[in-house]
Amino acid sequence: MPQQAPSRQTFEAPDPSERADGPALIAIWGEDDAQADYRLGTREIDWHSHLRGQVFCVENGLVHVRTPQGSWLLPPHRAGWIPPGVAHKVSISGAMSGWSVVIAPAASQALPTSPCVIGISELMRALVRRAVSWTQQAQLDASQERMLAVLLDEMRQAPHEPLHLPMPEDRRLLRIANAILEQPDDKRTMEDWAQWAGLSPSTLGRLFTAETQVTFAQWRQQARLTHALERLARGDSVANVADALGYATPSNFIAMFRRCFGDSPAHYFAQREPVR
Repeated sequence: MPQQAPSRQTFEAPDPSERADGPALIAIWGEDDAQADYRLGTREIDWHSHLRGQVFCVENGLVHVRTPQGSWLLPPHRAGWIPPGVAHKVSISGAMSGWSVVIAPAASQALPTSPCVIGISELMRALVRRAVSWTQQAQLDASQERMLAVLLDEMRQAPHEPLHLPMPEDRRLLRIANAILEQPDDKRTMEDWAQWAGLSPSTLGRLFTAETQVTFAQWRQQARLTHALERLARGDSVANVADALGYATPSNFIAMFRRCFGDSPAHYFAQREPVR
């Protein structure tokens, strides 16, 4: 007896990221729309986790993902990865469109065990573009399953990007880190922060490097970059951001930005053709 083709009936799922059944990978288009499965715009999403792992990308704006271990920045055309069950908090700034691929726990085992930011290849973009049109199918056919297997391979092999801000665990260091995140233009020296938290400067420096794998100065610069990227994504000018972070001139800020990201702020946020 010939094998029957897969059913093309549709399903109604309020949250694809919580589906235990269905295809191993489900691609969802996102917009600044309250009815969208993948809601974008400018908003805060409090602490939560998902049954499925999630790879997500915005075409514009910025996403800031926080976990207990640190935070990750997601500028346009980079993809973020959150493994299944990992608690996270999300800030979305000015993202009008993008996509998300939610991945079943078994398939997620091929991807990193910790959150990260990955680069996006043209093949990955093309495969997501195709898979978004399958979202309402209850079952995929053989050719669609093969394309999803290639998409998973692309995600597994994608290069990681250095957009991670690790958080220390020591309560005194964590108090300092949170204070800097709240006020990134604070000009207190390491000695000032150490005294504020009841530490010696040498202990602060040693513990910070041991717990975050970067020096205190490097961590503070990355925290300021996090703040700068969020403000730029919301449409603030380079001059205003540079002034808020204490740079003497916008050109000094742009030079620092180029050293860290290899591009100017304007080009870094340049839009491409949407994936849809």
